[in-house]
Formats: sequence, structure tokens, C-alpha cells
Amino acid sequence: MTTLVQEETVNPQQQQQQAAAAQSGKTQYRRRTTAIWVGRAVLAVAVIGGWQWFTSEGWVDAFFFGQPSEIWNSLVKLFTEGTAFGTIWENLWITMQEACLGFLLGTFVGVVLGLLLGSNKYLSAVVGPYIRIVNSIPRIVLGSIFIVAFGLGVFPKVLLAAVLVFFVVFFNAFQGVREVDQNLVANVRVLGASPVQVAIHVTIPSAMTWIIASLHTAFGFAIIGALVAEVLGAQQGIGLIISQAQGTFDPNTVFACMVIIAVITLAAEYLISLLEHSLLKWRPPNRSEAQAI
Repeated sequence: MTTLVQEETVNPQQQQQQAAAAQSGKTQYRRRTTAIWVGRAVLAVAVIGGWQWFTSEGWVDAFFFGQPSEIWNSLVKLFTEGTAFGTIWENLWITMQEACLGFLLGTFVGVVLGLLLGSNKYLSAVVGPYIRIVNSIPRIVLGSIFIVAFGLGVFPKVLLAAVLVFFVVFFNAFQGVREVDQNLVANVRVLGASPVQVAIHVTIPSAMTWIIASLHTAFGFAIIGALVAEVLGAQQGIGLIISQAQGTFDPNTVFACMVIIAVITLAAEYLISLLEHSLLKWRPPNRSEAQAI
């Protein structure tokens, strides 16, 4: 009876301590989040304000480096008056279509080949040198080849975006398969699992962390591929607007297009983060992983 009474008197105190610790953790988290956003705002104000000040005072030539106030005016003009190639929405849709299709194509091929070559040493030894050769070719050269071969339409832009995405995803998927715990694979095989079951239940889930991590970088490369291909030759797209602005020495429009692309990239990064949390719920928190900036 004495032991039970002691447990009843201790448990409420422990619960209060746990509640206090949880509340303290939430408070610290809110303070840290607030400090992060304040720091981000201060940094943005310092960079943009300093940029505006330096160009206004003539310390930096606005003709070459633009000016935040004029970049804002260029953004307003793009969204209200459009461009010589149609509305900004039409051009943005073309670029995003090319980037998204290239992202999906490059991701699919990169994951499939990465898993296949990572789990098969013979295929890796045969195909590996050719992949390294293609990876060594400058992307702008590939873009020129695609433009010459397939014209100024959407397809060559998708191909160049897919190539950039492929190598990012492939090498991560390949390394992810190589990092799978072989003792776990051996134990699953001992239990009678087939190669397909090993791949579905062990290899792919283990490599998924590497694959998802590569997607954060891959989407940026998809947009880069689409823009570079549009600069090389296109009928519409954000890259074509940038190319025209470059030809007329209009850095403000170039920066305005960069702002639009930055917003799209941040939105895509957020969606990829949601996908990562959804697919990797099983993974315990790892303090060594880099936190998203």
C-alpha cells in the first residue's frame, strides 16, 4: 500500500514536470522560429536597401547592375503590359511546362537506372564509363545539339532539363543503393524474400532518403535547363525574355525574371518538402541531417 501511495504522489509531479518541459520546448521553438524570420527580414532589407542606396548615390552603376525600384517597375510592367512574345503568364507557363516535364523525365530515368546499376555490379561496370562520358559534356553543348536536332519547340528544352536532372538523381539513387545495409539484405533473403521483394521492401525504402534529398536540387536544375535552352533558341519563355533584355542592356528586366523564377522555385521546394515528410514518416529524426534553409 505504501508503494502505491508513493507512486500516486510521484506521478502527478512527473506529469507536471513533463508538461512544463514540453511547454518550455514549444516556447524555445517559437523564439527560434521568430529569430530566424527576423534575421531573414533584416538580411533582405540590408541587401535590397543597400543595393538601392549604392545605385542612387552612384557608387554602383545602375545601368549595369539594375536598381531594386526599377526592378519592381519592370515586374509591374511584365504583369500588366506583357512582353513582345505574349503575356508573362503565357511565357511562364511555357517555361514551367518544360521544367516540370524535364524534372519528371529526368527523375524517372535517374531513379530507375540508379537503382538498377547500384544493385547490379556487372551492369555498373559496363554502363558506368559511358555515363561518366556523357556527364563530362558541357550542358550548353547538349542544348545546342538538341536545338539543332529538334527545333525551337518544347521538346529540346524538356530534354536539356531532363539531362540536368538525371545526373543529380542518378548519382544519389546509385549511392543510396550502395549504402543499404547488406546484413539486412542478407537476413531478408534468408527469410525467403525474392529479389523483387528485397528491392521493394529494403533497397528502395533505404535509398529513398538519398533520392528525395536529390529532388531539392534537381528541380532547380530543371529550371536552369529550360532557361538555358530558351536562351539558345525559343519562340516563347522566360529565357527568351531574359535573352531579349540582355540584348537591349536591360538588367532590371533580367532581375525581374530572376525574381519570378525564385518565387516559383521556393514554391516547388515547399511542395518537395511536403512530399519528403509524407514519404519518410517512418524515418526517425536524424540530427546530422542538414536543416532546410
